[in-house]
Amino acid sequence: MIIREYNKSDWNNLWPIIEKVFREGETYAFSPDITEQEAHKVWIESPKEAWVAVGEDNKLLGTYYLKANQPQLGSHVCNCGYIVSEDARGKGLATSMCEHSQILAKELGFRAMQYNLVVSTNIGAIRLWEKLGFLIVGNLPKAFNSKKAGYVDAFVMYKELITN
Repeated sequence: MIIREYNKSDWNNLWPIIEKVFREGETYAFSPDITEQEAHKVWIESPKEAWVAVGEDNKLLGTYYLKANQPQLGSHVCNCGYIVSEDARGKGLATSMCEHSQILAKELGFRAMQYNLVVSTNIGAIRLWEKLGFLIVGNLPKAFNSKKAGYVDAFVMYKELITN
């Protein structure tokens, strides 16, 4: 498996992976009815960086984006989103992408990484982010409307990348 920059020819194979996660309505705040164009804008066009994880036979396994979390005076903190294809879950791909994104973020001059809305029912992600050094720095009561569980809490998670 390699992690490389997204290129335009990836989209046709990447969209079904992203679409499945967005349609589930369990981990991202985007509408489950998001259009392909809207998804492309939020995942590929708006972020500073978009990356893909590629397996054997050039099969796309996952993706992440990296962008400034806030403009100007908050732009030293980045935000990332990660998606792993259903058939690649449980194989360390999210760990690899998160570690890769932290290295890239430091290279780009970001001092910290913040996840703004980690859904409390996404236990696997929370456990992984904590294992990788992220702290829960805020609890947003009933901030996410899960398709399965209704209104559930969401967490703000944060990690300093440069401590001086």
